[in-house]
Amino acid sequence: MAVIETPRLYLRELVLDDKKDLMKVLSDEDSMRYYPHPFSEEEVENWIRWNIDNYQTYKHGLWAVIRKEDEQFLGDCGITMQCIDNEWVPEIGFHIIKQYCNYGYATEAAAACLDYAFDVCKYKEVFSYTSDRNLASQQVATKLGMEFYKNIEKNGEKQIVQKISKGCFPC
Repeated sequence: MAVIETPRLYLRELVLDDKKDLMKVLSDEDSMRYYPHPFSEEEVENWIRWNIDNYQTYKHGLWAVIRKEDEQFLGDCGITMQCIDNEWVPEIGFHIIKQYCNYGYATEAAAACLDYAFDVCKYKEVFSYTSDRNLASQQVATKLGMEFYKNIEKNGEKQIVQKISKGCFPC
């Protein structure tokens, strides 16, 4: 059942049966180069369980990204609560299987999640953070209208935090 729909995609809740598909991104060394390490099978399963818990607790989490035309699983995207400088804030994140990168799927899914964050969840601000080396993710956030907010350190690495406030969408 779709939680969010876009012209090319729909986002639905992750289920444990998505583990094999989600491993294609979360266990891939290249895709996870900005994380401490690629995820093991157990870590991917725990990731899915964490998101299932988030759906119950927050009414959002990272959702499965599915291409409508052929039901292809592309990765995950959604809203999670993250601690940034001792404050819990909504953050948009995504992981797209590398063979589906550079087709605009991350931007399309993240833009729909941003609308959901403002319109359904009624958040006043939404954040994104990533390694300062992850220029592709920073570019997606910029396309959403997010602007530099601050630098933080997480897992021993410098992170760029970007944010957008309700009503600040790009023209």
